[in-house]
Amino acid sequence: MLSWVDGQPAELLSVKDRGLAYGDGLFETIAVRAGQPTLLNRHMTRLAEGCTRLKIPIDLPFVCAQVQAFSQQLGEGVAKLILTRGDGQRGYAPPQPAQPRLILQAGAKPVYPSAYAEQGVRLFACATRLAEQPLLAGLKHLNRLEQVLARSEWRDAEHAEGLMLDTSGRVIEGVYSNLMLARAGVLVTADLSRCGVAGVMRAELLAYAAAQGVECQVRDIRYAELLAADEVLLCNSVYGVWPVHALQAHTWPVGPLTRKLQAFARDLLDC
Repeated sequence: MLSWVDGQPAELLSVKDRGLAYGDGLFETIAVRAGQPTLLNRHMTRLAEGCTRLKIPIDLPFVCAQVQAFSQQLGEGVAKLILTRGDGQRGYAPPQPAQPRLILQAGAKPVYPSAYAEQGVRLFACATRLAEQPLLAGLKHLNRLEQVLARSEWRDAEHAEGLMLDTSGRVIEGVYSNLMLARAGVLVTADLSRCGVAGVMRAELLAYAAAQGVECQVRDIRYAELLAADEVLLCNSVYGVWPVHALQAHTWPVGPLTRKLQAFARDLLDC
């Protein structure tokens, strides 16, 4: 498997790395098409925001150059970028100064059943709840244990994704996707100021919809509102947009706004 550590081919890491010890770092999952990283500016903006909030120093031009060079070598697939605070001694106190470590790993382009995009997917209602932590909300940090627990709740092929609520019962996102709904022509997605991941495809879809004259709202979503939606969709930066057609006994049609956003995402990802 193609992998780089700090710009050099490598598959080994120091056991002192704080990403391993504490999840002290961030990651980005970037679709690569024809040797080019897609949505790179969005990914780098989110990474930079995460580094600012976690106080991890970053040389963003170097990281961008590394991602581009790695993508050219990969050609087609998925590049996973992991940025840790680097090595540290025992204890939570961050090293001063930190020596961040950049890890790039290659993965094959995932192949999903065509029905996911065409007919839509069924959501699994996860019992695992997302804890509220505004300091980390929106970031793609390395601690993904809530998602690990949620994803372990189903193993059948009937469900393509899981629905995650927060501890107050608000609708937040999928296990590895952002969720949007449409009602009376308004596009709504969850406020992620308490928990959740601010996805780059979510940002692209909101900007595109607004430019098309669609009213967009980022706010709290209650479960009853989700069930009353006209359309529901999932999005991420690897597969684009999937319509949601069912959750437990409830069903939704695949609507025109979903199809419009899906076509836009397909053009972005060239898939």
